[in-house]
Amino acid sequence: MDKYNQAKEKWQEDYQKFLSKIPERKKSFKILSGIKVDPLYMPEKVKDDNGFMKNISFPGQYPYTRGIYPSMYRNRLWTKRQLVGFGGPENLNERTKLLLKAGQTGTNVTGSSVSMRGYDTDQMADELHKDYVGLYGTPLDSVLDIEIALKEIPIDRISSNYSDQGPFVSTALHFSEAMKRGLKVSSLMGTTSHADCLSHWSSCHNYILFPLEAHMKISVDLIKWCSENTKKWHSLTITGQHHSQNGATPVQEVAFTLAAGIAYSEACIKAGLDIDDFAPRISAFFDGHINLFEMAAKLRAARRVWAKIMKERFGAKNPNSYKLPMHTQTSGVELTRQIPYLNIARVAIQALGAVLGGCNSLHADSWDEAINIPSEEAALIALMTQHVISEESGVADVIDPLGGSYYLEFLTDRMEDEITKIIETIDSTGGMLEATKKGWVFEQLTRSANEQMSAIDKKEKIMVGVNEYIQPGEGKFDKPEIDVAAVERQIERTRRLKKERDQQKVMKAIDKLKRVAEGEKGSIFQEVMNSVRSNCTRGEIVRCLQDIFGKPNPPCTF
Repeated sequence: MDKYNQAKEKWQEDYQKFLSKIPERKKSFKILSGIKVDPLYMPEKVKDDNGFMKNISFPGQYPYTRGIYPSMYRNRLWTKRQLVGFGGPENLNERTKLLLKAGQTGTNVTGSSVSMRGYDTDQMADELHKDYVGLYGTPLDSVLDIEIALKEIPIDRISSNYSDQGPFVSTALHFSEAMKRGLKVSSLMGTTSHADCLSHWSSCHNYILFPLEAHMKISVDLIKWCSENTKKWHSLTITGQHHSQNGATPVQEVAFTLAAGIAYSEACIKAGLDIDDFAPRISAFFDGHINLFEMAAKLRAARRVWAKIMKERFGAKNPNSYKLPMHTQTSGVELTRQIPYLNIARVAIQALGAVLGGCNSLHADSWDEAINIPSEEAALIALMTQHVISEESGVADVIDPLGGSYYLEFLTDRMEDEITKIIETIDSTGGMLEATKKGWVFEQLTRSANEQMSAIDKKEKIMVGVNEYIQPGEGKFDKPEIDVAAVERQIERTRRLKKERDQQKVMKAIDKLKRVAEGEKGSIFQEVMNSVRSNCTRGEIVRCLQDIFGKPNPPCTF
């Protein structure tokens, strides 16, 4: 017996002796994905089929396990992109400038619940109540709002991200504002992060405006338009965060996300695009959960599986088609109202896991997001947390610093296997579109969410301050006040626009949008662009398309 096996056998004997005196802390050790965790990882736990070049390789080389760029953070850090959105466009502009001054390197705009439901602010005020305006996200009704929101923001020098589902009015408004400034749309950098209607259908039901097939059509139109007009803009972000926040395990999150990427790729090819025309501008958006090693392994496995899908399944030739740029947002569902200042520690660990996994841009949640809209102080702490990780921790100084860890490589391999199995199951149902329409994805999410809640109830999963180490009281915290005057100004601004604009120009633009949606040759997104530049509003564009496509009927959450 060689020294390695002798030492291994000795350790196993010693380990059992210790357990005979003091048993293990848990009946079962496992990560959120359900994978059981051994007490120690050794070389034989990692795939040995000449595995380094096949499964790990070097940064910037296929299958991109260690990152999509050769240098990763050694020459350029990940984009620090804090989510902003509350009140009116003035508030969005003010908060964005504050964060840019504090070191944020990209903008990240969340649409309001008003906008995401396809309403204008004046319509919401008339039909429901004006107090809904500004509660969550920033409503952008028209070109007047985007001009205020982006005032003095250097959109020609930084990348911009919009939480913007079809028909992508916010993206069109951004392009319109750039054109107004004399900028070339082809030079703009950014992302339409909510173009993945499949994730909305199963996990964000209130943000679906049309039947699923119509949303797919509109998404493909955006992808095609951007492929022809603005190759620096990521027109499709396949989104796992929605699934994760709705109960998916990390393995399910990645599998559902990549399966959606397959569905969009097939739809784009059917629409006449070559895989290498659009695949280099597909990105992913994943949840940043707190299990550090599982988080890092998740991103590594996702890149590896995607690279193989693009190369082996779709026959892509351009190496850039194999790469999957990733944005990560730390997990809001892991933040708690109980002992809320602990959320600062939780967010730091979540963000660290994302960086160790090689994310390309990152949003760190504010500690008070479990309580209310983030305060200015909390938002700055979240951004400074990213700065501490990048400047003080040392993890950005070495590419893939955990690479080679027996435990991490085991998790990466095992997660890849589990992700692939789920994708194969989805394929057997007819693909992600069919699996979504049939409610299969929703059923899987519901089952996983129930299992996670049961684990917390039974204390199989400990959440500090929630089911263990409980402290009395939650404390009192000041909530940011909605700028009522800004809300009133926006409602009035939209009403004034509708009265004073060139009504014939509006009618002509809406009529053209309607005809293209009905099947006339053209691009729906191009007509959305033409409509916003003709002073049409979000609500008018949505209602026009709903008249053609109808309204949705996603699976019910109740």
